[in-house]
Amino acid sequence: MKKLFLVSFLFCSFIGLCQKKTLQTKFISEKISLDGKLDETAWQSVPIATNFIMFQPDNGKTVAENKRTEVRVLYDNDAIYIGALLYDDEPGKILKEINKRDEFGTADFFGVFINGYNDGQQNFEFFVNAADGQADCLATDSNGEDYSWDAVWDSKTTITDFGWVVEMRIPYAAMRFSSEQKQTWGINFFREIRRDREKYSWNFIDSKIGTFTQQNGTLDGIENVKTPTRLFLLPYASFYAYANAYQKTYGELKGGLDIKYGINDAFTLDAMLIPDFGQTKYDDKVLNLTPFEQQFNENRGFFTEGTDLFSKGNIFYSRRIGGPPAYTPVTKTEEEIIDNPANINLYNAIKVSGRTKGGLGIGFLNAITEKTYATIKNTTTQETYRVEVEPVTNFNILVLDQRFHKNSSVSFVNTNVTRNGSFRDGNVSALVWDLNTTKNTYNLSGNFEYSYVNDIENKKDGINSTLNIAETSGKYRYSLGTNVVTKDFDSNDLGINFETNYYSFYGNSSYRILNPTKIFNSFNTNINLYTQFQKETNKMQADELNINVNTTTKKNHYVGFGINYRPIEVYNYYEPRMPNRYSFDPVRLGGWFSISSNYNNKFAFDVYPSAAILKESGRRSYGIEISPRYRFNDHLALNYNFNYFRQNNNKGFVDNSLGNKNLPPNTIIYANRNVVTYTNTLNGKYSLNSKMNFDLSARYYWSYAENKNFYTLQENGRLAANDTYNENKNFNLITWNLDLSYNWWFAPGSQLTILYRSNANKYDNEVNKDFGGNYTGLLTNNVLNHVLSISVKYFIDYNQAKNIF
Repeated sequence: MKKLFLVSFLFCSFIGLCQKKTLQTKFISEKISLDGKLDETAWQSVPIATNFIMFQPDNGKTVAENKRTEVRVLYDNDAIYIGALLYDDEPGKILKEINKRDEFGTADFFGVFINGYNDGQQNFEFFVNAADGQADCLATDSNGEDYSWDAVWDSKTTITDFGWVVEMRIPYAAMRFSSEQKQTWGINFFREIRRDREKYSWNFIDSKIGTFTQQNGTLDGIENVKTPTRLFLLPYASFYAYANAYQKTYGELKGGLDIKYGINDAFTLDAMLIPDFGQTKYDDKVLNLTPFEQQFNENRGFFTEGTDLFSKGNIFYSRRIGGPPAYTPVTKTEEEIIDNPANINLYNAIKVSGRTKGGLGIGFLNAITEKTYATIKNTTTQETYRVEVEPVTNFNILVLDQRFHKNSSVSFVNTNVTRNGSFRDGNVSALVWDLNTTKNTYNLSGNFEYSYVNDIENKKDGINSTLNIAETSGKYRYSLGTNVVTKDFDSNDLGINFETNYYSFYGNSSYRILNPTKIFNSFNTNINLYTQFQKETNKMQADELNINVNTTTKKNHYVGFGINYRPIEVYNYYEPRMPNRYSFDPVRLGGWFSISSNYNNKFAFDVYPSAAILKESGRRSYGIEISPRYRFNDHLALNYNFNYFRQNNNKGFVDNSLGNKNLPPNTIIYANRNVVTYTNTLNGKYSLNSKMNFDLSARYYWSYAENKNFYTLQENGRLAANDTYNENKNFNLITWNLDLSYNWWFAPGSQLTILYRSNANKYDNEVNKDFGGNYTGLLTNNVLNHVLSISVKYFIDYNQAKNIF
């Protein structure tokens, strides 16, 4: 009998791992009160989703009985309801740190993944943590989880003597599904027991398979549900008060409207009328000594929310829209620029995105920016005049993405920038493919991109193409690829591209454990190779080898280390900043080590030292990043980060005859310099509850490059001492940013934000190594800018408003 029971148990476990689970739901007319109790009789009338299976760390292990999860699903004409009982034999140990929306913090959480088309392409994911906080995202295998997407839905959690309870109401307007009378949805339920760092799912998610969205179970029983009118309005009003030492304090009142409209059950129109980005997070600016521009994160909600389609081909860099002017005015000897706007104002922007039942994804985004002028002053006559630095400009991107077999896609992407008048226009088209075998074991991906720039003085076109093949499942994985970019490829009107005129080869091999061992919860090691050649001369521009090891111990501490090696001297065609010239980058050996303690502890820390030795006299680099954090209680937490990095005897460009007419033609000046960088950041939060938060974000950054001696770059790429060049080409950048904010979600989708912001920066050629003096000098009222802003956004759902009126 015991043997028979064991065989039956193993058979059922195998079936549970190998077959998709199915859950039945039921239509209700009874009203559900979201109180976290599940005491309505309707909850007892539907089947239970249980027998969860571990996702991490021990993939495939069944959940213990004393930590089981039971989920029920109901629906009515307006929404779907999720009720979950999350058992825990030690409810007093349930972690429940309070955090703002979309941040889980140190807390247990429960989630539901919904795919209304059951096509394995995209999940709508909704999470609730034990502190009653919410998070939501759109998830695809190609782009991961996008938490910039926000829906409006309701939830309530309660802690009980047997664990905790979740009750959720998700309106149909927050999801996408077909208009068929009888429907089958893809669904999965997810739970993390934070103190054990264990994650479970209802339908088994096999970590050997390189896909997440295709491993849902199914939800049956949904019938006669009509797709609602998805019309949402988000009017806002903002007031800004500006102050600094050089002008009188003044105020500015702004107002505008965001619109979200469901064109049909698959496609959504988003429109932004009179946008306001005044409360967007500040940029982390750095001292940039490279030949390439600094790339910034996108922090504006409109350009981050639900934009996974627009990332296809990697030719869309949304910071181009409303960024700095494309043109710098040319001045005469007796003239100076007294006003040149840092950013271009945006008139409006719209985007349409969605996917048909047949798997065709369509995305379209269009934005218009205003004509912008710089002001120039004649220092002799004191007269001023304006110069156009950016005309009225139209930006748009079109994406057609056809998915098939639930795991593969072929896409066409086009970006276009049209500037009014005789200014430069740019157009880029791309064909992108991502093909996977039926069992998601192998992948073939790549792209073919064509750019065309229409400039009166310089018309050009170019090609960028990539091909990659990879094994994507199992313990051992690998990938091989190649990339070719022609000299005149230019996607920078609406994209960002640094290097051109090369071809490259790369490869990767990795090993990971799929289940814990006696020492590790997780272990991953990888070897990466990259070689790049200049396309016209076939000279090697890069030759890199790195080996990395990443582990998590049984106590959930992270430990990692890596070695990177450039075994030969390579050519550098970018640093000289002059066509057809090059210098050399020497042999390099570097390494890093990292420890991150378990964040479940009240006190935790991260340490990351790194160092490198270059085959050049005295040329070294080393640094360390230290980040302690402390969680005082479930409401208050602070995180400090200190980063120090130093480069001794760094060789780099400082001047050439293209920018300095005092130099002989074709002259390029390099400097031997020490580059030192200090970065201090402090982040903190105090959460009154899951809907009211105070947040602190401060950053002090200081970086300088101090030149020791100069060289002339010779035609053969070698450096010759230059004792006559004596211009001051030191660089010194100091910045300060402080944001202190209060956020209150006073109604679903509606938010009040009060923000105090101060910032200052100093950029010059004088290096003062007094760390404390630099810091206090920057914080004097003479250089600080102050902004106090209040913004109110109110969410209006057409369906609710219709019922009210």
